[in-house]
Amino acid sequence: MKISTKDLTLCGLFAAITCVLAQISIQLPFSPVPFTLQVMAVYLAGVILGGKRGFISQLVYVALGAIGVPVFANFTGGASIILGPTGGFVIAFPFMALIAGYSTNKYKSKIYIVIAMIIALLFCYIFGAVWLSVIGKMSFTSALKVAVLPFILFDAVKIVIVAIIGLNVRTRIVVGGLS
Repeated sequence: MKISTKDLTLCGLFAAITCVLAQISIQLPFSPVPFTLQVMAVYLAGVILGGKRGFISQLVYVALGAIGVPVFANFTGGASIILGPTGGFVIAFPFMALIAGYSTNKYKSKIYIVIAMIIALLFCYIFGAVWLSVIGKMSFTSALKVAVLPFILFDAVKIVIVAIIGLNVRTRIVVGGLS
């Protein structure tokens, strides 16, 4: 796989955007998972960069956090976050960007891209909830109640925002010759 300087720059930029949006965080008292805008950054990476570059950008983000750079929510980082209760959600980010980005590369219809983002979110929810149930020693149903159900409405809004903004930005990047 050949990666150009432009690709590296765009991947780094979207890893940085994810770092910034992760810090817009509200810790909910009933959930180990904070409300952040990370998921929106993941979708933006996939929709704007496409599958491969979106995946790489989020892989860079996860790797930075795993080695201890405080890029995760509330300026945290390190393997303890990846191996902790919320690690499954974070590990799912590159795959979410891949799913959303693949759809954007293949289809130009907003409805297909929205469906792809919903599928990506379901992957994240299931993977993250399974991870939480194992690490947190709770039932899968309990994990869904504390780490998925409170976020569904907010994540649906993020999908709508990215469907509007992300596709417009992608179109302008393509027209501008940056893609």
